Amino acid sequence: MARLNKSFLQPPAWLVAFAQRHLPFADAASSQLPLGRLLRLSLFQAAIGMTTALLVGTLNRVMIVELGVPAWWVALSVGLPLLFAPARAFIGYRSDTHPSALGLKRLPYLWMGSLLMFAGLAIMPFALLLLSDPPEGTLWFGRLGAALAFLLVGAGMQIAQTAGLALANDVAPVDKRPRVVALLYAMLLLGLMVGSAMLGWMLSDFTPKRLIQVVQGSAVMVIVLNLFSLWKQEARAPSRGDREAGGFSRNWQRLMAVPRMRRFLWTVGLGTAAFSMQDIVLEPFGGEVLGLDVGWTSSLTALTAGGCLLAFLWSAHLSARGLDTCRLAALGALLGLPAFACVIFSAPLESAWMFRLGAALIGLASGLFSVGMLLNAMEMPDKEMTGLVLGAWGAVQATAAGLAMVVGGVLRDLVGALAQSGWLGSTLDSPITGYSFVFHFEMYLLFVVLIALGPLVKRHQDLSRSPRPLGLAEMPG
Repeated sequence: MARLNKSFLQPPAWLVAFAQRHLPFADAASSQLPLGRLLRLSLFQAAIGMTTALLVGTLNRVMIVELGVPAWWVALSVGLPLLFAPARAFIGYRSDTHPSALGLKRLPYLWMGSLLMFAGLAIMPFALLLLSDPPEGTLWFGRLGAALAFLLVGAGMQIAQTAGLALANDVAPVDKRPRVVALLYAMLLLGLMVGSAMLGWMLSDFTPKRLIQVVQGSAVMVIVLNLFSLWKQEARAPSRGDREAGGFSRNWQRLMAVPRMRRFLWTVGLGTAAFSMQDIVLEPFGGEVLGLDVGWTSSLTALTAGGCLLAFLWSAHLSARGLDTCRLAALGALLGLPAFACVIFSAPLESAWMFRLGAALIGLASGLFSVGMLLNAMEMPDKEMTGLVLGAWGAVQATAAGLAMVVGGVLRDLVGALAQSGWLGSTLDSPITGYSFVFHFEMYLLFVVLIALGPLVKRHQDLSRSPRPLGLAEMPG
């Protein structure tokens, strides 16, 4: 039994040897956290990445184009879970102080998040059945079921990721923690890329039945990967008493008193919104305007995630050369302008390759902005509040992304309806107009972000930074 248990917990020797030789973050391992255990722990991030590819990269396009669900409703469904993102800092605080009788503080939250993800994906096929062929009077039941499924999956992802990253910080040595989280971020992007490619392949011959089978398989995959990832990762500790009363609110007030903290958080929110409004309309744009099939548009998430991964590696190079973190974020905002321009001009030129290039550039630009602002957060002067700063960073980013997706879907429907009803003139009477308005609005937001970054750059321009490997203490979006 012990031998079987060990073989279940330990990845194959060939996989560990391959990772030690080729994995960019193999130096994140240590005697306290061996590489095999670290790779197994990182599987929960891969599961979250694959689920994100399904929700944002496939289901939104299918619901809007194939099933005829209004974009504002799909945007609301996808964005609803992210509105709970402000609770990420609170969830982290609760797991820090969890008074478990079993001596476990992270695993209860990880398991709760995994069950919520499984429940949402288990409900989703029934909602899709009602949406694909609704009996009379049942259409809204399908839409409400889909919204509930998105809500459960999104909330589970927020809880599991917050507690999982906290667990990784618990089990890793202090000097290895930034590299451990960097590896987890890379695994999230890898999950996005692999999940997107697999969805594109499995749905190349799209039918509603095939989509339902894929969603059901995803539910099983999530629970299996998370169970394997979390098994015996946290050691039991002595049980604790009740939490300190008012501890979270008192520390939050201290955080808001830090100079320019509010400007920093506003800049993070604006930049995230500028890159997130397209999340809900990019795949439907490819399907409705350019006539691309489900398999092709599902692979767009792989392109965007690949751009993010390239941005992550490029950020490591630029950071090692001493580039200011806010200038790195500004570089991402600048690259976003030609990225959205490529997407906009792909419609009149009927160019699929330009659309693909724009999607990849959006991933690259948003990755540079996210990593730059994250490194800025890590350099905040009060080291005693680093964890709370990063929690606030993640909460603002996720909240802004959720709101931006909702606004993007609403704007697409509203402007599109005005254009096709003739209110904007005959020239703009086209399904392209609603999408194009969203992409243009994102470009205008990027100019606002560049203005907001100015004072933050001045604050850091005199700092001397020694070259170091890129490590993260929290996840970029």
